[in-house]
Amino acid sequence: MIRTLRLLLVIISVVVLQTTLFTHLRIDGIGPDIGLVATLAVAYEDGPEMGAWFGFVMGLAIDCFLTTPLGLSALSFALTGYAVGVFQSQMVRSTHRVAPFVGFFGGLFGGLVFVTVGALVGQAGFLSFESLKTIVVAAVYDALIAIPLFPVVRWAARQPDHHQWRVRR
Repeated sequence: MIRTLRLLLVIISVVVLQTTLFTHLRIDGIGPDIGLVATLAVAYEDGPEMGAWFGFVMGLAIDCFLTTPLGLSALSFALTGYAVGVFQSQMVRSTHRVAPFVGFFGGLFGGLVFVTVGALVGQAGFLSFESLKTIVVAAVYDALIAIPLFPVVRWAARQPDHHQWRVRR
């Protein structure tokens, strides 16, 4: 229950930051996708199933503020979360040094899924050179955002300890 509340707090915080602060912190008109980075962190920490569920909920929350079809971010975040979770299960766990790499490559993969699915549902211009440039710049930005965001999400996704402290008589 506490873990679910912490993850819900992460979702709300990320949506607020994404729609307020990070709309003003753009590089060449492109901002990071901190919702995707949070999904990558959850998937890296908890595996494919939790990454997909968290990604779907996060994407759906982000979709409420976008002009793209409802569910497009939810689907791309869920697929990306699942893929990163599967990838993570095949590698040796490491420290915080992996966060920028997961942020960058996860951002690339998530961006490609987003534009591909968007093109399949009829969004004109999604598969273009400009889209690819946007994906690469956003992935670099995602790698930078992953450094401070991964520890926060790791804290939120952590399973609570079930140890009961008792006084012996």
